[in-house]
Amino acid sequence: MAIAKSAVLILLFALVCNANGAPNQPRIAGPDMFKNKNVAKDVLLPGEQVINVMNFGAKADGRTDSTQAFMDAWQKVCHQTTGPVRLLIPEGRFLISSMYFSGPCTCQTPVTIQVKGYVMATTDISEYENGDWLMFEKLNGLKIIGGGTFDGQGKKSWEYSENCESGDDRACARNPSSLFFSDCSNVVVQGIRTANPKGFHIFVTKCTNIRLRKLKLVAPETSPNTDGIHVSHSDTVIMSRNTIATGDDCISMIQGVKNVFINRLKCGPGHGISIGSLGKYQNEEEVRGIRIQNCSLINTTNGLRVKAWPDRYAGAASDISFSNINMQNVRNPIIIDQEYECYPDCKKKPSLVRIQNVHFQNVKGTTTSPLAVDLRCSKLFGCQGVTVKDIDLKFGDAPTTSRCVNTRPLFAGVLMPPPCA
Repeated sequence: MAIAKSAVLILLFALVCNANGAPNQPRIAGPDMFKNKNVAKDVLLPGEQVINVMNFGAKADGRTDSTQAFMDAWQKVCHQTTGPVRLLIPEGRFLISSMYFSGPCTCQTPVTIQVKGYVMATTDISEYENGDWLMFEKLNGLKIIGGGTFDGQGKKSWEYSENCESGDDRACARNPSSLFFSDCSNVVVQGIRTANPKGFHIFVTKCTNIRLRKLKLVAPETSPNTDGIHVSHSDTVIMSRNTIATGDDCISMIQGVKNVFINRLKCGPGHGISIGSLGKYQNEEEVRGIRIQNCSLINTTNGLRVKAWPDRYAGAASDISFSNINMQNVRNPIIIDQEYECYPDCKKKPSLVRIQNVHFQNVKGTTTSPLAVDLRCSKLFGCQGVTVKDIDLKFGDAPTTSRCVNTRPLFAGVLMPPPCA
């Protein structure tokens, strides 16, 4: 018997090790549940049940921990119902700790979470052993609507925030994200506000067919590592008409992201829009098919940025376009940086990330830096197929300049700064 138990333990250990060591499988978007539908319109379906968290013991006083009541209400909605149903968080202030909204659900999808109230995170960081605050997993068909607020109450935790971007992720404890989506498809998050997250406002990973619309994400400019929307390993993510003012990237996209469309974003303060950092992980999936248009960036430290590590791992980014972008007092408007956190006197081996087909078009406004276009690519591969067209960036009364290293962009149209020599 002891031998049999030992064999089972060894087998389980091997399976766990293999799972941890295996690369993520690329996500491929399937049928879009919300295609050609007016997702902005919310109508109560015939026979749709409304499950109110108050009926499960939640207290709207902002002091009583209502986590268990929320968990019980979700259990009823997702796992004990077969027809159309919605979870209602009514007006009032609700205090809840870390919890899962897990599927798959037995109810008719999409399931709706209607948030009218003000949902507050508990402040004791030790309660977040699962990693994030509100975790949505294994759901196919979800709408989060209602105009309510998720307040991460992150101020006390910011002093403990670690910069996992620079260090080894295995040794870095990332602060909890407010809304975390994993293994989800056909999701709409609309008209919601998030404030003061401990970590990221919204983290999307291993998801497909995600729509993030009319969101307002706010945190102090000084709040560390509070990315607005962070996306990895996901296919078909649409972000439209969002307002983000935070302490880090307004939107960040890393490995395994493809087919992303960002439209009418208002960003600032913050660190701008970032693709990367890339080349940080072994067996890194490429980033492909990113379209960003009709956006404004105000008082951000960076503007439109693609960043990759030198002397790390292979990776790739391609088919990326930035168009119709207005900037106001942006420090570094246009950047490709393949010497990430190694500039200005980088002695490391060149980046192994291949960057190609990146397009900047109709970018206008003001900058707080004379170097308005800065394209520093890997001397091993260079950046291929880069175009810069119709750029008009002013630095007071002084001229702006551009720099191109290991790339020969195609310049066209009206250009200020002038093309690289």
